[in-house]
Amino acid sequence: MEADKRIGFDNDLYLKTQSEHIRERISHFDDKLYLEFGGKLFDDYHASRVLPGFMPDSKLKMLLQLKDDAEIVIVINSGDIEKNKIRGDLGITYDVDVIRLISVFRKIGLYVSSVVLTQYENQTSADAFAERLKALGVKVYHHYRISGYPSNLSLIMSDEGYGKNDYIETTRHLVVITAPGPGSGKMATCLSQLYHEHKRGLNAGYAKFETFPIWNLPLKHPVNIAYEAATSDLNDVNMIDPFHVEAYGQTTVNYNRDVEIFPVLNAMFESIFGKSPYKSPTDMGVNMAGNCIINDDIVREAAKEEIIRRYYVGLCDHRKGLISDDEVYKLELLMQQAGVTKEDRRVVAPALAKEQATGNPAAAMELPDGTIITGKTSNLLGASSALLLNALKYFGGIDDEKLLMSPVVIEPIQDLKVNHLGNINPRLHTDETLLALSICATTSEDAKKAIEQLSKLRGCDVHSTVILSAVDERTFKRLGVNLTCEPKYGTPES
Repeated sequence: MEADKRIGFDNDLYLKTQSEHIRERISHFDDKLYLEFGGKLFDDYHASRVLPGFMPDSKLKMLLQLKDDAEIVIVINSGDIEKNKIRGDLGITYDVDVIRLISVFRKIGLYVSSVVLTQYENQTSADAFAERLKALGVKVYHHYRISGYPSNLSLIMSDEGYGKNDYIETTRHLVVITAPGPGSGKMATCLSQLYHEHKRGLNAGYAKFETFPIWNLPLKHPVNIAYEAATSDLNDVNMIDPFHVEAYGQTTVNYNRDVEIFPVLNAMFESIFGKSPYKSPTDMGVNMAGNCIINDDIVREAAKEEIIRRYYVGLCDHRKGLISDDEVYKLELLMQQAGVTKEDRRVVAPALAKEQATGNPAAAMELPDGTIITGKTSNLLGASSALLLNALKYFGGIDDEKLLMSPVVIEPIQDLKVNHLGNINPRLHTDETLLALSICATTSEDAKKAIEQLSKLRGCDVHSTVILSAVDERTFKRLGVNLTCEPKYGTPES
């Protein structure tokens, strides 16, 4: 019963109403709807954190309900291929993620018809990627940089603008335009296709599916503030949609980029259709997530937690030299708007207290029932590894004093690390700890029981008193743990 109390979002209702709403929007256009899919099409962990009950693959499941009518076109910016741009949540490059997306979509029965290389300027790496895609049986199209985009309408709406782009061959009523990340050119791809379809005498339409900000929540609702925190690097700012207020007298929430570009979009629609089908940026959207919140208090608290987490991530990125002072100031301002402080994150104080008591890095984890578990640095294990073992003992009902792993197993691993692989720190990282625990599980019932508890870590919150290694960060991410760190480094020996 405890789990039910934590649910603030009705996922089944979302799948039903969202697919119905998209079908209804398709019916507005005789031939085809180009649907710009913002955010992550699957593994949307931000949404699942701020809307407890939202499943990370919800949008994918919703699309599966439309799969007979839908095809997917994946868009990637050629400049991002050239720069080896990394998808931060997965630690892989955008081009690798495109291959991953194609594989996932195909595996579950969704039709991927092509990939579009946007901002194409004969980049060598983009050409190499195109050849790789063709070898996989994927059609590749090229869209080019347009001088003066998006304000030079006369050029954009001409044979030297959108007309110069490849026409993407599509066969189904719903064409989903998605991408590995922001700035890929999804909207421009949709508009280019509308231009080409109109020249061919086809009545194609455009709509936008963006989960955040949620248009029918208040501007300063924590869920919408959490979206600003998540996109602080993009300088997105939530704002009231002035066009919607003027057209309908109704207050809705959108964000600055869509509001700023709407007059241009409107002019493009008028140029293509003779009359724009939309009176506001909100009109273009089809998102039904706000209608599926069933407990606003739970959702508010979850979003506030996310804002604090984003702040800690910002502090660590600043310490690493990855972001500017201004981005940190923005995150601090968002914290103030949400009425939260660092101290509201319940795992922070116990972690710092354990570090103070031991004189070494420490970590703390909050479990679903509210219990706080801590881990300290020892001769054998780092604090994160100790924390994982302590949490698995708790979930498995294993005596805290019991050793899950024999030093006979740990010491050869330490010897390998220090004497053969050149590591200064002999303590086991989290991945090494889990491997050692798996080995011990072949002979120890307690170790076996501990391994069986791993899935229970998903959704738990962890705070470390030092910035963790990339290995430990990656392990926590794979386990589904929500990690934050103090913005300081430990010594190599710690």
